Amino acid sequence: MPQTTPYSSKFNPSTYSHRQPVEENYGGLHYRDNKLVAGSLEALIQLLVPTVDYYPDRSYIFTFLLSSRLFLHPFELMSRVCYLCVDHHRVGDPQTDKKRIREIAPKIVQLLTEWTETFPYDFRDERMMRSLKEMTHRLAFGDELSRRAMQRLIQRLLRKLTTLGQYEESLATSSAAAAATAMDRPVALKSKPQLVRRDECVLNLCDDPFIFAQQLTHIEMERLSFIGPEEFVRAFAQKRPSDNHKSFFSKRKASNLEAYVEWFNRLSYLIATEICMPVKKKHRARVLEFFIDVAQECFNIGNFNSLMAIITGMNMNPVSRLKKTWNKVNTDKFDILVHQMDPSSNFYSYRTALRGATQRSSTAHTSQEMIVIPFFSLFIKDIHFLNEGCVNRLPNGHINFEKFWELAKQVSEFLSWRQVICPFERDRKTLQYLISAPVFNEDELQLASYESEGPENNLERDTRRSLRSSLSRM
Repeated sequence: MPQTTPYSSKFNPSTYSHRQPVEENYGGLHYRDNKLVAGSLEALIQLLVPTVDYYPDRSYIFTFLLSSRLFLHPFELMSRVCYLCVDHHRVGDPQTDKKRIREIAPKIVQLLTEWTETFPYDFRDERMMRSLKEMTHRLAFGDELSRRAMQRLIQRLLRKLTTLGQYEESLATSSAAAAATAMDRPVALKSKPQLVRRDECVLNLCDDPFIFAQQLTHIEMERLSFIGPEEFVRAFAQKRPSDNHKSFFSKRKASNLEAYVEWFNRLSYLIATEICMPVKKKHRARVLEFFIDVAQECFNIGNFNSLMAIITGMNMNPVSRLKKTWNKVNTDKFDILVHQMDPSSNFYSYRTALRGATQRSSTAHTSQEMIVIPFFSLFIKDIHFLNEGCVNRLPNGHINFEKFWELAKQVSEFLSWRQVICPFERDRKTLQYLISAPVFNEDELQLASYESEGPENNLERDTRRSLRSSLSRM
């Protein structure tokens, strides 16, 4: 089995010493300073395939499996790898073939183990699972130990895919429940206070900012853990006609990456809803102060995504216009947090803080110190700019592997953050509130804001009148 080591975009010259010239093209591959920078697709596939005396570097395996889906379907790659590993070298003599399979089998198992553990969602495709099972039968021809290892591999993979299916079902159930609750909740009309009971105030549920930030971190880390690395490149790949196939568990291809972005938006609107809902100014001020403290705790934990979602919610117009409420709050702490997430100079302050959190994580003595949850939208944006700024193929048709080393470096850092287990105790009621509590849409938030602190000019008065009329008809 492969040794567990951090992925790296650095090329390991010792691994490829028998294959690599310096500053030359060789066998469809091009190296610069002992680093693979380009190659034909066929040559790169060949470099992935183990032989009796060769096994690819782990960083190369990850980088190629991540990027190859831009050029061919994982099933097509799987078929090529299986053929090159076994069938291509058959000589027709049973004893010779059996001996060769016995020699190569452990390395085939090792490669497939890395594939299934790092990219398990590829195997939701029935054809991928069928190929795995066929490979198990082929290895049984020469090596019983490898056949058993393949069976264990498949069992682990099935457990992962089952857990994924359960997670996606829970997301769907939570979304449906939140939508149903939102239909039943009255519109935010402060002129009818009997319809808006403040018994549901977030402070009545949890008034400890640290515990609240811990529960946010639970949700963040759970949702991060289900994002597959391939989802970062899926958006770059053009849809191919051959993609119209059945997946392993269901026909739908849920994007856990998209679900995570939707969580950020939900949290922002939830923050704004809770601030705008209280009828009394002092209650709104208390909620504001509470969420500022929660944001500070998120920063301390290393949960930058929840931190940014809270700041985004508090900077929405329905909240930011509540001047009388803000005047009752000491905003010094909030101003510092806003500065930390300031987008100027390409988020320089945030990136500095993220590097600090990453360094803390790498030398951590406790699981809490290991937590790093990046501002996810910016992380996606960085990957998007990398993709847009570099071509996938060079003028000679070779794949620009230099680009994919950098892509793999960014995604592998995400994988190291994703694998941390959240150490905090769960608060079931707070978690349920965060996941399913209904939130107001933009119009409802704006009206709640006007009902909290009245319009300041004729345009705002006309807007309030229009919102009251349209929302009362819902």
